[in-house]
Amino acid sequence: MAGHDSTTRKLGKLLGVASLGLGAPMLIKPERVSQAAGVDDSASSVPVIRMVGVRELGHAAGLLLGSSRWAWTRVAGDAMDLAVLGRAARERDGNRRKRALLAAAAVLGITTLDAYTALRTRRAKTGTKSADALRLQASVTISQDPETVYRFWRDLSHLPTFMYHLQSVEVMDERLSHWVANAPLRKQVEWDAEITADVASERLAWRSADGSDIPNSGEVRFAPAPGNRGTEVRVQLEYQPPGGRAGKVVAKLLGEEPEQQIRDDLRRLKQVLETGEVVLSDGSPAGTAARQQLKQRPAQPLPTTDKS
Repeated sequence: MAGHDSTTRKLGKLLGVASLGLGAPMLIKPERVSQAAGVDDSASSVPVIRMVGVRELGHAAGLLLGSSRWAWTRVAGDAMDLAVLGRAARERDGNRRKRALLAAAAVLGITTLDAYTALRTRRAKTGTKSADALRLQASVTISQDPETVYRFWRDLSHLPTFMYHLQSVEVMDERLSHWVANAPLRKQVEWDAEITADVASERLAWRSADGSDIPNSGEVRFAPAPGNRGTEVRVQLEYQPPGGRAGKVVAKLLGEEPEQQIRDDLRRLKQVLETGEVVLSDGSPAGTAARQQLKQRPAQPLPTTDKS
């Protein structure tokens, strides 16, 4: 652990120097930076670059004088810079477009190091009781009896079939399991979890083991829905997002809205248990995941057959 912390601190200092090296030219010679990024044809480019320079100097101060956890502020800044440069490249052609794409590629490379350093700082922290912890809850009514819904969820290997961000859940024994999930910026996180409460057809609770990439805990309750309409499933989750508050900002910038994700997951659970599969359609070929709605298109009518 000592070696891990020492390396993380060194990476943090390196990023602090990088922020200093980036921020100073942006304040001193913003016109040169604007030209190098291919946005010198915009009147607003110079003041925007100056603001980014001030932000980078703030990162430098935090990383060089404070904690390597400031790396998450750089990740948030990287996400914004990539969005701006991507738009700049789309709106330009010729040499300006090439320069904007090269600048975006450079920022993407820096983002990789920023995210790696930031994730290392998370691995040293344990527990979810923090002001930065996300506490989420959602519910859905499923036209199946509580025992059926409970048994499906209790087999934890079923979870990736309806939880969009889960890659896999390996069941090790009656109480322990190993989870692998996708994270923002195409990262992968994993942790061990332990069942802490198990009441057949009524309640299931779990928590992550100490030292997990993403400390988390959760509970799901199964109750008969009013009017014999099936089962009301209520889920409560609490987890520490990578990077705390800055991590929340990055996730939202990348379309990773936690509250919407859990609602999407429960809709897919309902579809799986009621129809046997996640429902896709011509108009929504990627299903109900919120971030996939960009792929939606107007549904097309069935082709007609000429009988003449």
